[in-house]
Amino acid sequence: MAPTLDQLRTLEAIDRLGSFAAAGKELHRTTSAVSYAVQKLEESLGLPLFDRSGHRARLTEAGRLMTDAGRRVLAEARSLEDLARQLRGEWEPELRIVVDGIFPLRPVLRAARSLTEARAPTRVQLRVEFLGGVRERFENAPADLMLTLEFAGDPDHEARALDPIEMILVTRPEHPLQALARVDRADLTAHVELTVRDSSRRRPPRGPLDMGSTQRFRLSDFHSKREALVEGVGYGWMPEHLVADDLRAGRLRELPLIEGSRHVFTPHLVHRRSAPLGPAGRLFVRNQLALGTHLPTCASGRPNAP
Repeated sequence: MAPTLDQLRTLEAIDRLGSFAAAGKELHRTTSAVSYAVQKLEESLGLPLFDRSGHRARLTEAGRLMTDAGRRVLAEARSLEDLARQLRGEWEPELRIVVDGIFPLRPVLRAARSLTEARAPTRVQLRVEFLGGVRERFENAPADLMLTLEFAGDPDHEARALDPIEMILVTRPEHPLQALARVDRADLTAHVELTVRDSSRRRPPRGPLDMGSTQRFRLSDFHSKREALVEGVGYGWMPEHLVADDLRAGRLRELPLIEGSRHVFTPHLVHRRSAPLGPAGRLFVRNQLALGTHLPTCASGRPNAP
C-alpha cells in the first residue's frame, strides 16, 4: 500500500524535529499516536524505517530514502494545492517564511502587517534561522519564502536582491586588540572569537567571516552576541544596523584589520518557480521589496516608528 500524505508528513516532521514527541507537538498529536502512525507505515511498506536499538530511534537507510522521497512528494502536493487555489482566486491558507537572524525584523514585520491590513485570512508562520539553517528549513520544511544572506541563483528559484547588509568587525574599546595599530589574522587567533551558531543540522562550511580563531564563544543570536561584545568577552562581526548606536556612543569600536574590517552581503528574497505564490505571498513580496532591509528614516536619521 502506498504511503499517505499524512504518513509522509509525520515521517518528515520526526526527521526535521529530531523526535517523535516534538513531531507530535507540531502535528497536534500524542507521541503514542505518532509512534502508531510510523508503525503502520512500516507494516504497509514491509520495511523498518527506524532503528530502535539505541536510546533514541534513528532513521535506517531505508527510512532516510523514504523521508527524502516523501519531502519531494509533499512539495509537489503543496504545489498542486497552491495552483488550485490560484485558479479559484483564493487566499492561501498559510504563508511560511524563513528569515536569517541577521536581518532587521522590523521591515519583515511591516511587510507581514500588510496582510493584516488587507484582511487576509492567511496564517503567517515566520521562522528565524541562521546561515545554512535558512536554506535547510526552506527546502525541508518546506517554506514558501526565504530571506537569505547569500544566494548563488538557479533556474528552479526566483530571487530578488534586497538592500545590502554591511558587517563590521568590532570589540569593546578596552580590548587588547585595540592597542594594535594594524591587526592581522595571526593577532586574532590569540583572542576569543564570538560567533553565532549555524542552525543547520549539517556541518556548515567555513564562511567568509570565519577568522579561524582557536578560541570560540558561540551564541544563539546576534542580540546576545552584541551583549557579549559590549561586555568585552571577545571580538566578532556584527551587522551595522545592530551596532550603529554602540559605535557612535563608543561602547564598541571597529578593529583595524589589515584585510578589511567590513564585509557587505547582498541578501535575496527567494521562492520556488514550481510553487507560484498566492495573493498573500505576492503582497508580502511587494511590500518587502519596497522596504528592502531598511526602514525609512526620519529627520533625526533614526528609523521611523511603526
